Amino acid sequence: MSQFPLIHVLIADDHVMVAQGLTILLESQTDIKVIGRASNGREAIALFRQYQPDIVLMDLRMPEIGGVEATITIRAEFKQARIIVLTTYDGDEDIYRGLQAGAKGYVLKDAGAEELLSAIRAVHAGQQYIPPAVGAKLAERMGISELSNRELEVLNLMARGKNNQEISTELLISESTVKFHTKNIMSKLGASDRAQALITALKRGVIAI
Repeated sequence: MSQFPLIHVLIADDHVMVAQGLTILLESQTDIKVIGRASNGREAIALFRQYQPDIVLMDLRMPEIGGVEATITIRAEFKQARIIVLTTYDGDEDIYRGLQAGAKGYVLKDAGAEELLSAIRAVHAGQQYIPPAVGAKLAERMGISELSNRELEVLNLMARGKNNQEISTELLISESTVKFHTKNIMSKLGASDRAQALITALKRGVIAI
């Protein structure tokens, strides 16, 4: 039995094997107790309301409600909620959105057990936990102009293989406006053509297919 209060952790991950593995790891520690497991963002929100854990390990991409949206909802209701993003995604847009939503830490799933445990203890102690590699990508993201909602709509339609005329029809805007948005998208992503813009957007996590 630990001489310190237990750190109560909620795991939110839709992969059963990952959640089970995390539970085994965390329960092996004398100062950590897993109080619940959620398989989607909606369950994560409900379980947080029920248990108000010290730490949430939040996967980014889950069914029904994603990790970013769940984090925003929880933080809106519980200002002191301490959430650590635990994900396979290391695109700078994913990192930016997760931390902007209010997460206090960001750990990749291929990190070692000691790094995850250090992150949990650090965030529980009121610190942020951002590994150097993640911090570097976040700094890179901070220097990039953000795409507008309309630009994101155009970009997503481009990713679905739509041409300018089809995008124009779907969004009820002129082809010249589509070209204007496309030019802005390429400029903001540092791309020389549409194909490079899509590759960059996918790599950074701006869009997902």
